[in-house]
Amino acid sequence: MKILLTGATGYIGKRLLPLLLAQGHEVICCVRDKKRFYYAGSNAVNIQLLEIDFLDQHSVENIPSDINAAYYLIHSMSGATNYDELESISALNFKEKINRTKADQIIYLSGIVNESSLSKHLSSRKAVEEILKKGTTPVTVLRAGIIVGSGSASFEIIRDLVNKLPIMIAPKWLNTKCQPIAIGDVLEFLIKALLNPKTYGDSFDIGGPDILTYKEMLLKFAEVKKLKRYIFTLPVMTPKLSSYWLYFITSTSFKLASALVSSMKVEVVCRDRRINDLLDVKPISYYEALQKALIKIDENAVVSSWKDSQISGQFKGYLDYYLKVPKRDCFIDRRKRKITNRESVIAKIWSIGGETGWYYADWLWNLRGFIDKVFGGVGTRRGRTDRHEIHAGDALDFWRVVYADKQQGKLILYAEMKLPGEAWLEFKIFNNTLYQAATFRPKGLAGKLYWYAVLPFHGFIFNGMINKLTDK
Repeated sequence: MKILLTGATGYIGKRLLPLLLAQGHEVICCVRDKKRFYYAGSNAVNIQLLEIDFLDQHSVENIPSDINAAYYLIHSMSGATNYDELESISALNFKEKINRTKADQIIYLSGIVNESSLSKHLSSRKAVEEILKKGTTPVTVLRAGIIVGSGSASFEIIRDLVNKLPIMIAPKWLNTKCQPIAIGDVLEFLIKALLNPKTYGDSFDIGGPDILTYKEMLLKFAEVKKLKRYIFTLPVMTPKLSSYWLYFITSTSFKLASALVSSMKVEVVCRDRRINDLLDVKPISYYEALQKALIKIDENAVVSSWKDSQISGQFKGYLDYYLKVPKRDCFIDRRKRKITNRESVIAKIWSIGGETGWYYADWLWNLRGFIDKVFGGVGTRRGRTDRHEIHAGDALDFWRVVYADKQQGKLILYAEMKLPGEAWLEFKIFNNTLYQAATFRPKGLAGKLYWYAVLPFHGFIFNGMINKLTDK
């Protein structure tokens, strides 16, 4: 079968793609930027890659008409302030195009919307449902609450809170009930619903067997990790204070924290579980889901992470824009060293950041990350998804990977920290020499003053880093 997969570079899409390919489907992957797409499986020949912006009606016309089914996995809960309007436009363009294809089904992964009073995020999800249902193609809606899996935003926030805070003074929404579901079960529902006539034109709530408060979820995570944690809730913490609480303690962005806090005040519990019998799916418990997620992290087998999405930082636009590192009107710190073991140097470069650190004066990198967080930036808490592999589009501490070619020995990073200008960090190996360059393009006088203020630190930070990278 020919299946259209939107959101192919997203958290769910990256995990769903290999499952569809394993079933023998031909998958048409829709992405906004082809350079952000990466798949190394042997069955990649069954992938057709399309660069499509669903906000652009003309772009959508590139979708072929001979598809059998389509997954709609596009969400943007912490992008622009008017993301609800943009999501509606995107859904409308998608629906109108799919209705002109041979598709027998649209599958949409939404959020549980069983309350009369919904957050902006959940209201937007519900609005998308209504738009898709107005088309002629049968729609299957799967509504999930908190998704538990390595790399999911909810799981990473829980992990950050429990690991960092022995005692938590938390907002009262921690007493809100929800029904978490393991990422593996979400994927099983998505696969088994595909081209299943029993699911056409219907909406289903999907969740695990446990109904828990967010407080209980935190304490169960602590139990799995064998940590003693104490949580006290306060009614005086406003949504804004709660958002700041999440923002400063966890790796989440402030916009995402705000969206999550507004949603966490609403109970997300399944109304019924008829879909379990219909598709013969037996969701695992929250405790088991946590154990599986932690095993994936320990084994460095995290397939996808919310941190790699553009909404996790200030990155805007396409990678092409940032690939050509400017030279004019820029300050540049250039260094080079002869190398004797090319493979060893590349391995070090490809492991930089995250748990590995920056090889020299890590405390200064961490201090810079803390300052960035204070001023509303991403800080260094995003880390990296994989300890040894990086690809274009990945988040790497307060950088975004815009180019990564291991064979060529070339890596380009773009800074997502708060800066009075733009910054790039480049590594390139040529003729047994490692070239390292830190480029800063200032914006006005503030940018120039910033460069000269940090200039004294560059001498030993960048010099020490390249020395460590080329050590035998």
